[in-house]
Amino acid sequence: MTATTAAILALALYLAGLAAAFGLRSWTQYRRTGSTGFRGLTGTPGTAEWWGGILFAAALILGAAAPVLALTGTVPAWPVPTGLRWAGLAATVAGLLGVLAAQAGMGASWRIGVDPTERTTLVTTGAFALVRNPVFTTMLTALTGMALLVPTPVTITALLILLAAVEIQVRCVEEPYLLHTHPDAYPSYAARVGRFLPGLGRLQPEPAMTRAEKA
Repeated sequence: MTATTAAILALALYLAGLAAAFGLRSWTQYRRTGSTGFRGLTGTPGTAEWWGGILFAAALILGAAAPVLALTGTVPAWPVPTGLRWAGLAATVAGLLGVLAAQAGMGASWRIGVDPTERTTLVTTGAFALVRNPVFTTMLTALTGMALLVPTPVTITALLILLAAVEIQVRCVEEPYLLHTHPDAYPSYAARVGRFLPGLGRLQPEPAMTRAEKA
């Protein structure tokens, strides 16, 4: 596989993935629930929630820009073994399909962003029985594949920024929201299921005395 072919494949897969994961998914959600599920960029500028959204958007933009810059020769891809490019292609496809499957598994609870006044059903089945954030795990898998398929400083930067955005969003926004919204179910779920990988990042249950004091 040549560098040019790899960049073309990466760009096509990336754009198709964005269209399916955001456009098609939002349309499907609207058809089912009357809401697109899109909550947009929220939070006061400078807060963790705001930074999570900004970094997430930046990662998506850089992810699209990387294969374009490689194709135009502006930021050419580093030479790597063909086998590594094929591995990247497989990881990209698997990651994108995983994103769509995890989104579908959320059903009506799927959202982009968090509305603290909203209460959705806690999903713990399917991929969510293995990890608590399979959408983010598979997104990171897809972009890791992109970094192998089109290895450039831009692709690596996009991956690192996405990782930072996901960590901020999950730890500082989503987990506090879920702990508040599902004070009984979520601690139990998070104590047995890993955050991004099976068995890793499980939350320690609060002592009964501490829960009683908070109540």
